[in-house]
Amino acid sequence: MKVPVEIQLDKSETKQLAGIIGVDSDKLEKAFGPFANAAVKEYVRMFLGQKVFTRGSDIREFRLFLLIREAFGNEIPDEQKVCDLFQCSTTQARSLIRAVMSKYQYDLSEAIDDTLTATIKKISREDEDKLSVVINSENLVDALNVRLASIDGSLPQVAKKKGTVSTYDVKESSYQKLCEHYGVQPKPLND
Repeated sequence: MKVPVEIQLDKSETKQLAGIIGVDSDKLEKAFGPFANAAVKEYVRMFLGQKVFTRGSDIREFRLFLLIREAFGNEIPDEQKVCDLFQCSTTQARSLIRAVMSKYQYDLSEAIDDTLTATIKKISREDEDKLSVVINSENLVDALNVRLASIDGSLPQVAKKKGTVSTYDVKESSYQKLCEHYGVQPKPLND
């Protein structure tokens, strides 16, 4: 079913909405489509009695679940993106993402794995045994560490690099096991 929607926004609202979504104003119409799809799906599920919630937190969790599926390309967003969209604090965003990853863990297993795979591909080598990665989501760090524990509980955890906001150290043994588990080609040692 195709549902055309028209929304009237003035110039400042258009600019603000484009900034929140992270696109130029002239690309807003196309970029907003996946968000509109998520909203329509939310209403359809409610009208059909498939997702009728009584708690506000359940509605927000389902809304984020749909946004992950529709607007974020089936990847888990970082806390700042959720803050921007849900008008909440970083702590609230972190809790919301954690709740969604837990409540919808089976429905989002591919999204979680895809996000973790993308994160592993971003790991860079500083030298022979020093690897690091910038991760702007504590939930993803937790998910990587849970995965490491399930692979081999004796592996070193992904740990915050001292003196940084969101850079994490990854030990070589953990990196190799994560690459093996997710089918990522490890970056070679520099010669």
